[in-house]
Amino acid sequence: MISCIGVGPGDVSFLTQKGAALLAEADVVAGFDAVVKVVETAIPSNSQVITMGYKDQTDKLAEVAALHHQGKRCVVVFMGDVHFSGFQYLERVERACGHVVETLPGISSAQVMASRGRVCFDETTFITFHRRGDIEPFMRHLVHVLNDGRNAIVIPRPWDFMPKDVARYLVDSGVSSDHIVEVWENLTVKEAKWTGKLGDLTGDFSDMSIMLVRALCPMPSQLEAAATK
Repeated sequence: MISCIGVGPGDVSFLTQKGAALLAEADVVAGFDAVVKVVETAIPSNSQVITMGYKDQTDKLAEVAALHHQGKRCVVVFMGDVHFSGFQYLERVERACGHVVETLPGISSAQVMASRGRVCFDETTFITFHRRGDIEPFMRHLVHVLNDGRNAIVIPRPWDFMPKDVARYLVDSGVSSDHIVEVWENLTVKEAKWTGKLGDLTGDFSDMSIMLVRALCPMPSQLEAAATK
């Protein structure tokens, strides 16, 4: 068996009970260094741990796949939730194994962001730029989302499309600079928050940042004017 599980946004207390049970039964636990570190206290001392980075992930996943085919119970850990921004990594795991693998949802930083910002996902669009390749279609989609009057929860891409780059792109694309923005770093761990207008977002943030761009709400005077038309 091989399972890909989301371990939550950073604090191990956000790991689901099912995820903890799979880790407790694992012969092999694998993942990026920072993600394995999140759940290191939940990994049995007799489990083999395989950590990796962006440069050696192909070779390391091949090692995990070989152990899986030998009958070892393997768990590959993902930050947050597998299905929020980990699909490219999931594809690499499945390519290494040669088949579709089991996935287990986790709590995403996007869900925590919605909770911190008190916004409803029914009225909010989630967009992640944490991906390789061309992000231009996703950039244009973000513009449409805000112009349609929806909130946007955004994961920037280190380090070429960070919060200040997102803000500059949106304003240059005609999005109002008056949108209220929250940028949170290290959700559930050592949280830091910046709040201001889109046009004022020029600072630097870490790669563990997530944004909430709030929809522009009509002012009461605008609503009254519209009602009289």
